[in-house]
Amino acid sequence: QVQLVESGGGLVQPGGSLRLSCAASGSILSINTMGWYRQGPGKPRELVAGVDNGGTRNYVDSVKGRFTISRDNAKNTVHLQMNSLQPEDTAVYYCYMKAFRNGGSRYADYWGQGTQVTVSS
Repeated sequence: QVQLVESGGGLVQPGGSLRLSCAASGSILSINTMGWYRQGPGKPRELVAGVDNGGTRNYVDSVKGRFTISRDNAKNTVHLQMNSLQPEDTAVYYCYMKAFRNGGSRYADYWGQGTQVTVSS
């Protein structure tokens, strides 16, 4: 099985920064896309940022210029550096990977358990 474990959430004041990390474990042969989604109170889950195995990144418009996604293929990890955080960034953030595991027949979607990010003074 493939498991994703997130870390780095917490409480921060407006204008502050946080860095989220997500590490995949298990018998993984390849990871295609890595990304972060979030779900705020009363809102649908949305894609925040993604990076493919070629290094191409994409961001939702509301975080462009403030968030940076990066991946470490050797460690099967993905990070999200979040700067200039605002109250509207408050949400549960979920790590996502599309991975091919040993013994699998195709790429499958895997999710972390979620980490709370709260931006408040």
